[in-house]
Amino acid sequence: MNSPLSALILALILPLYGAFAALPQVDFDRMGKVGLAGAFAGLDLFTNSSVSFDPTTSTLLSRDADGSLTRIASTNAGGSILAGCALDNIFYLAGGFSSINGIPAANVASYTPSSGAFAAVGSNGPNGQVNALFCDTKGNLLWAGGSFSSPGSSIAIFDPKASSWSSAPFVGISGAQAEVTSITTNSSDASLFFAGSFLTSFGNGNAVLNGTNNPNVPFSAGASPFSSSLVPIPLENAQVDGSPSSTEAGFNSIQNILCPSGSDGSGNTWFAADDSSPLITVRTFSFISASGVRLGNTFQANHGTTGFSVTTIPDNNVRTLKYVDPTTGQNQTCTNPCPLSSDSSILYQDFLFDGPLAITGVQIKIASFSGTSGGLHILQLLSSGAFASSVAQNNTQSCFAPNPSNSTQTGTWTPKVANTNIAGTVQTVLVSDVAVGTPASSGPTFTWIPYVSAAGNYDINLLIPGCTNFQDCASRTSVKVTVFPGAGLAPFIQTISQQNTDDATSLLYSGPILPSSPDFVTTITMALADQPAGTGQNGQYELVADRVQLVLTSANATSNGNSTTNGSTVSGLARGFGFLEWPRTSTSVSPSIDGRKVFPNTTLTSLDTLGFDVLSGLGGTAGLTATNLGLNAVAHHSSGAVFVGGAFNFTSGPASGSSNIVAFKSGALAVIAEGGLNGEVTSLVLNGDQLFVGGAFTDTHSGSTSGKLGGIALYDVQKNTWSPVVAGVNGAVSSLGLINNQIQVAGNFTQVLPASGTSGGVDAAGFAVWDIKTSLWVNSGGFVVGKMTFIGNGTNSQFVAGNVAASQKFGASGFVMIQNGDSNGPQITPLSVGLTGAVSPATTTTLRRRTHLPSASAWISHMKFSHLFARQTTSTPQTPLSAPLPAAAPAVLAGAFYTNSSSSKELTILGGNFSFTATGSSTLSEGVAIYDPQSSTVQALAGPQINGTVRALLVDGNSLYVGGEFTIVGASINGLALYDLAANAWDLNGLQSLQPTSGSTVVVRSITQSTSKPTLLIVAGSFAQAGSLRCQAICSFDTSSKQWNALGNGIQGEVASVAYAGDNENILIAGGSIALSDNTAANVVQFSLDNSTWASVGLGSDIPGPISAVEVNSGNASSLFAAGKSADGSSSFLSFWNGIKWATLGSSFAAGTTVAQLTMVPLQSSHSANSIIQSDRVLMISGSLATSSGTQLLATGVVILISIAIAAGVVFLLALIGILWTLFSRKDDKLNKFDTAEDEDDDSTQHRPSSLLEHINAATRTTILGTSPYSNYNAEKEKATTSVPEQDPFGPDASNYMRAETPSDAVGGLLAEETSRPAHARYSFDGTGEGELPISSGAEVEVLDDRDPAWWYARDVRTGQEGVVPAAYLYENFF
Repeated sequence: MNSPLSALILALILPLYGAFAALPQVDFDRMGKVGLAGAFAGLDLFTNSSVSFDPTTSTLLSRDADGSLTRIASTNAGGSILAGCALDNIFYLAGGFSSINGIPAANVASYTPSSGAFAAVGSNGPNGQVNALFCDTKGNLLWAGGSFSSPGSSIAIFDPKASSWSSAPFVGISGAQAEVTSITTNSSDASLFFAGSFLTSFGNGNAVLNGTNNPNVPFSAGASPFSSSLVPIPLENAQVDGSPSSTEAGFNSIQNILCPSGSDGSGNTWFAADDSSPLITVRTFSFISASGVRLGNTFQANHGTTGFSVTTIPDNNVRTLKYVDPTTGQNQTCTNPCPLSSDSSILYQDFLFDGPLAITGVQIKIASFSGTSGGLHILQLLSSGAFASSVAQNNTQSCFAPNPSNSTQTGTWTPKVANTNIAGTVQTVLVSDVAVGTPASSGPTFTWIPYVSAAGNYDINLLIPGCTNFQDCASRTSVKVTVFPGAGLAPFIQTISQQNTDDATSLLYSGPILPSSPDFVTTITMALADQPAGTGQNGQYELVADRVQLVLTSANATSNGNSTTNGSTVSGLARGFGFLEWPRTSTSVSPSIDGRKVFPNTTLTSLDTLGFDVLSGLGGTAGLTATNLGLNAVAHHSSGAVFVGGAFNFTSGPASGSSNIVAFKSGALAVIAEGGLNGEVTSLVLNGDQLFVGGAFTDTHSGSTSGKLGGIALYDVQKNTWSPVVAGVNGAVSSLGLINNQIQVAGNFTQVLPASGTSGGVDAAGFAVWDIKTSLWVNSGGFVVGKMTFIGNGTNSQFVAGNVAASQKFGASGFVMIQNGDSNGPQITPLSVGLTGAVSPATTTTLRRRTHLPSASAWISHMKFSHLFARQTTSTPQTPLSAPLPAAAPAVLAGAFYTNSSSSKELTILGGNFSFTATGSSTLSEGVAIYDPQSSTVQALAGPQINGTVRALLVDGNSLYVGGEFTIVGASINGLALYDLAANAWDLNGLQSLQPTSGSTVVVRSITQSTSKPTLLIVAGSFAQAGSLRCQAICSFDTSSKQWNALGNGIQGEVASVAYAGDNENILIAGGSIALSDNTAANVVQFSLDNSTWASVGLGSDIPGPISAVEVNSGNASSLFAAGKSADGSSSFLSFWNGIKWATLGSSFAAGTTVAQLTMVPLQSSHSANSIIQSDRVLMISGSLATSSGTQLLATGVVILISIAIAAGVVFLLALIGILWTLFSRKDDKLNKFDTAEDEDDDSTQHRPSSLLEHINAATRTTILGTSPYSNYNAEKEKATTSVPEQDPFGPDASNYMRAETPSDAVGGLLAEETSRPAHARYSFDGTGEGELPISSGAEVEVLDDRDPAWWYARDVRTGQEGVVPAAYLYENFF
């Protein structure tokens, strides 16, 4: 389909087992494997009531585990379904609608799958559109977000138990568009994220975080505003040892807890060895200024620490620690042991020394624990406030810091190491030599840029190493130091002497410091003093750069201490845009909280600062002018990073330059790869480190993928890289789902794009599925055409919704497999790869007729296909074949099975009018595809591609014969070609090409083999000769000699269909627009392969017109069916040949019908017998079937109509187009007993089946495999009255199906006192065997003994002669 309006949508209609129990049900399993192929994209099961779709409504579809779709309900016209979720086996759906399935429901409704009932959700629900639903299974609540004013402002909660709506605990939100578009949870499922277009306001400009001044640090009640402002000291270069440690994998490394990347658990937690008193030792080997330790307990079972002590190094003093009791909030002190909380809500606790200490490390002793050993989740050393070193390796990134401290320099600076006289401790600084007399402006400079986590009052100290230890006192001088403490604050400049002999600390500044941000950082710059002290040494001064130390003295921030500019702060309020985090446990409405106005600081979480940064990045409230501005989706990665997508462009702040998607890491927004995406993001789905992104974009913001991110993209969280999903889709994606390791994509698109990103995509009108494991687009399982708006998971299935123009239960690119199912109908398995309609222009694109089933062999099974046919110009006087039926690409029109001899894989070869991209390739291939159902991959034929349409395929060993209406570039090929499957190459010299009649083209509609002539191929269709041999319409090809041969005297006209009759398929039946060589009009003819003679089947005048399909019942040349159209094309007919004459069967065919195929199929249960067909089978008719009263049985009561519906655009028409059935022979032990190779010399006419069921199976075998109905029996089965019936090799066991094996079984057989009962002969029987009764079709007989299930003893009423007759040849008068 190129678009919904030009689409040709075909739907298979099969009788539903439960709804149509009175109709005979096809026994697909007895047929082995059954395939359905043709020009269709979707198919459905037949029901009494038709299903229509109105795209002005929004339709809800359920999606089963196999991907099949079922219509559930539709909204009122103009309605929309935008969200859904499941709670207690009830699916809630929401959007903008007033009714669902005719049930009044305003914007939110419930659906109970068990009963199929829809209902309104309570009363006084949301009075406007609902964009998001969240089903809280913990609290058993339904959260709704959208654009409404009641019962809450854009957020509401429904309590199913109370059946009542209420506002959110914080009333709601306001500002901007006052709209919520997404409700999700954080990675630990502890809080809710609300996203959309709204403003949040918190407390005051200090943005105090639950009593903590630092929004960059995760909140814990065990921290104070002061301690949370202290930047942790990086320990990645320190020596950290935990001894003894546990041996348990994931918990045995002390490194796990230094800066854990995830929540408490494996890889982020450390356990001590069982029953030990472990010591944790941290050594930095250089002096640091530390204010305390931060410890987070583990809450893994049996490993919690309850008491500890801290000893500092190198003084070896056990320290008294100060801490905040997280239960009471009171300040406490402790020494040995200090308590560590076992409350799982306490992420960590801060324990402070009396003041900053100059130490080289600490030792922590775990004194007590619960369970088997102690353990920790977090261990950090807290600095005195902030710091920066001149040595780059000491400026590593701290925990919770978005970036490390830094430094810059001018001039030449080299490292210098001092002797500290402390074992294992070194002191490294940078020094720069400058010539005496050099002006300060020309000398070297050094600038420290410390990372400051939170606003507060700080003392800034410059650490100056003593010259004695460095032995450089003579070259020391004085320096000028400039401090920039913050925006709006004047710089502080002073001259500091570096001539001190011992280590010294010089106070540079004391006052307020603003936290580091992209807009401002505190800097301390050192340069040569304007008037340097001293005379230098050897004409050189030496400048020394060591460390700067910021000592926090007060955590009280100023009114603008943690604020942003451009309207994001008003009257001391910290304001954010589009994001709000709220604890799931807090559901009670608080009268003191009104989110429409101001949230108190007590409700602020660390992630709420995301909204602050978003507002800052947009330029403050002045930047909120775009109508579609907002955040649409949020995803929280296990690393702690939060990804938000929407419609935005940041012009300032930490993520300046980001478009439509951004990350929030370590307390600040961060630009992701390539600056984001070039269009709006609507949906995010996380799968491990893979972030799938959906929306209305085509590329990254920087254009790095050349337009291959069509609506969906893949972002690698760890690698920070974008990858295309092949090339995406050709439209906007509105919703993404994840189930069974597959991504479901819903939106407003029509195709999945190929790797080229342009033409040749696979049709997918609004819904597509990406398989994560194989990295391939796969069949979605169902078929839908529409603008889809939602995909979500229910309790036992998924749900899809949108403006649906057409939908079918199953989706397929022209091919499905069918087998027996349950009471809901047969089981359908679609082709898992997509075929496309982008094919090269051909001489004609008309539709195809069928090839008959080739013979089976012990190692390969074949496919039986019917093809719709094209009108051909002919020089013969016959009426031309019917006009072709349309089969727009992609259409599968032929197929075969091939077992690869090297890999033993059974592959499916498909042919038709389609193109595809082979697995692992980026180029289009056409006409023939080799499909591996095990790996769900598809490969092309090597070499030049077919230019045209394939209508017939036949595999003979490693040779693939391809027929149709096509050419091959660079070869003299015309409608028929040979491909060597073993060599994987065309055999361009193996066949002499076919030649057309004047003014027409070659069309090969059938390539078959007969079991009686296994080396002879029969090629039929529309052509004049093969090579130089004249053989119009039908010709034989000897595969051993590679020579064409005429069949007898030949025929005239065109052949549409070929079938076989006779015990060993020694009679060929051809139908079409045919005359014999003597101009005798026939339309149905037979050819004896034994004596090479043609003959008309009956009188041509008895057949109303050209034949489009023929079928032989059980190999019986006296039981033929033929269908076609009258000579003037005004009417269609179905005729039956009983061996004597043709009779037209009554039917309800209406004008416009074209029968494309006739096929005998077995049944799961018998029907009433009659003189035309046995009770265990039916004739299946397929094609463009228009009936006067809809799809129904014919008047005979024994013919099933299987029909295909067309949908052009949004309108379904009951103008039906043909389908193609393919019968696969079963390759298992049951089939082996029917190996024709073993029995082909068996004179089957000399052996009687031992049961009626065996006879039926033999007849069925004739239909399926093209072999004699009797060839599989031996002489030992000739005991008609004593042999034990052999189990049906095709049939199911009796526990699954009930089937009467003989007509007498249906009434219990003859009772002892019954002497006879009347019957009639269904077929003629020659009765040449000993004890057999010869009868003519229609003869009246008396059944005298029916105890044998296969052969009955009967008397001919007319002649009085008695003998045994095959039970299947009789039917009783009361049936």
